[in-house]
Amino acid sequence: MGEPPANGAGPLAGIRVLELAGLAPGPFAGMMLADHGADVLRIDRVAAVARAGDRPRRDTLDRGKRTIGLDLKSPEGVAAFRELAAHADVVIEVFRPGVAERLGIGPEDLHAVNERLIYGRMTGWGQEGPLASTAGHDIDYIAVSGVLSLLGREGDKPTPPINILGDFAGGGLMLAYGVLLALIERGRTGRGRVIDAAMVDGAALLFAMFHQGVRNGTWGPRGTNLLDTGAPMYDTYETADGQHVAVGALEPQFWQEMVDRMGLTDLPDRDDRANWPALKARLAEAFLTRTRAEWEAVFAGSDACVSPVLSLQEAAGHPHNVARGAFADSGGTLQPAPAPRLAGVPRPDLSPATRLTDLSGWGLSVERAAGLRAAGVLA
Repeated sequence: MGEPPANGAGPLAGIRVLELAGLAPGPFAGMMLADHGADVLRIDRVAAVARAGDRPRRDTLDRGKRTIGLDLKSPEGVAAFRELAAHADVVIEVFRPGVAERLGIGPEDLHAVNERLIYGRMTGWGQEGPLASTAGHDIDYIAVSGVLSLLGREGDKPTPPINILGDFAGGGLMLAYGVLLALIERGRTGRGRVIDAAMVDGAALLFAMFHQGVRNGTWGPRGTNLLDTGAPMYDTYETADGQHVAVGALEPQFWQEMVDRMGLTDLPDRDDRANWPALKARLAEAFLTRTRAEWEAVFAGSDACVSPVLSLQEAAGHPHNVARGAFADSGGTLQPAPAPRLAGVPRPDLSPATRLTDLSGWGLSVERAAGLRAAGVLA
């Protein structure tokens, strides 16, 4: 139980991360770091870890990590966390603003024992601002960022794309990016940094490309544009078996290859937006004449930019994904493999998280840990 995961070959080998347990964006940031070699120790509630015992945690977001339970509402637990932080490189904290300070594990508390520590804070609204102390979820953050207003079909209400834009892309991924920036800076200065990763900020940044178009009027209402299902050459279409294909034939040469392979002739000019509804109707009618598998055969090896819409289970078995090893097994569970890839770096350990019992490498002696366990502070 005290052995570190086999992540020593990655570019983040030797970097120690304390991840305070929280909802998915925090563990996702920790997973991104663990996937590339960091030694991530998840700090959970004592009861949760005691209940799980030594059984592996099979949550994909916890892969490659270790876990302990620590009572951060007790003075002994706070003192132990500070000792761990003194030996850490990074802390990932996902509480509402002010909570960590009230517990005694805020940035100032931890920099007092480790000035090299990178303190990564992730919230929905950020550490300050009128909404900072209020609750919210992904849908709220992308709504206030302006992003949600752009998502959805023409004439329909705004449609959130699950919780990937705010929580994972705008939150977890941005926090992991911030940690890497701070690690680079620390290499020059020798000092840590506090990172304020807000999901509302991250979601807004992801749509930087579209702001100019909205301002100058070249990007219209949702569902009417080139890349948001408004155009016939960038949409999904149903097939004869109730499945779907995705069409991304934006460039004229790709469009021509697609319509040639479909046997379509006498189509109206696609560059005239007034023709888009008629073109979409023609394509929809045509795609309904064959099954998804039959269309796959029609477009196999071509530049038509037509792809099958696969389920997650189907995606794992697609020949291209198999050839690239895009999915990996962890404890009997198939899941996305780490990305991006670094040439010459072997795939890290993706085993489910296990409880860490020997904390001597983190600055807690066997005797100290035993005392904390006896007091019910550590599990």
